[in-house]
Amino acid sequence: MPPSNMEDSWPVGPAVDFGPATRPEPTVLRGQFVTLAPLDPEAHAAPLYEATHGSDAEHLWLYLFDGPFPNLAAFAAALEQKASSTDSVFHAILDNASGSAVGYASFMRIEPLHRCMEVGNVLFTPSLQRTPGAAEAMYLMARHAFEDLGYRRYEWKCNALHWRSRRAALRLGFTFEGVFRQHMIVKGCNRDTAWFSMLDSEWPARKANLERWLASSNFDIEGNQRLSLSRLNAV
Repeated sequence: MPPSNMEDSWPVGPAVDFGPATRPEPTVLRGQFVTLAPLDPEAHAAPLYEATHGSDAEHLWLYLFDGPFPNLAAFAAALEQKASSTDSVFHAILDNASGSAVGYASFMRIEPLHRCMEVGNVLFTPSLQRTPGAAEAMYLMARHAFEDLGYRRYEWKCNALHWRSRRAALRLGFTFEGVFRQHMIVKGCNRDTAWFSMLDSEWPARKANLERWLASSNFDIEGNQRLSLSRLNAV
């Protein structure tokens, strides 16, 4: 129920400067550990397929909408569809040391008029998972969304049972907003969807925390972190 003093009023939200955000396009985003580049099936399909298929990699596809794929040709065809999509904008994640593709991610559910979009379709190979490069890839995409393209809301959604993804969202500084029950049917199974968001007003603090965590001074000679990102973002 609304407060008694509001029962006879008709409140609206605060005024927002009108004007759409810029729709993302495939681009190059460079970091110290990884570089994001437009997804190129010819260049990226083979290394990604090799790193994400096999009996020890099937779990990588458990919560995604597609995959695993029966062969490289089928995987390359799926990447072709992703690269040519007009609904989502896919980027490959390239390891700066080797130059090899180690994952991909996309901007999706893009709403320039409302200045809102989502990061999703994220695939990290085992060599990328739980590394500074993984966090940096998400940092580069968020920075591009807020600072270059002018979005005011940036979303992260995942299967509510995917606890690693939920922890990752919190670690990166997203705020949990709730669960949409029976939101989807994915690969023949029910999916309740956990929703997270980050706002433009929150980005400066999240950016500072991410940059502090990614700084070389935060890692010892063996690559162990001195201060966790979860702690910086008070998770």
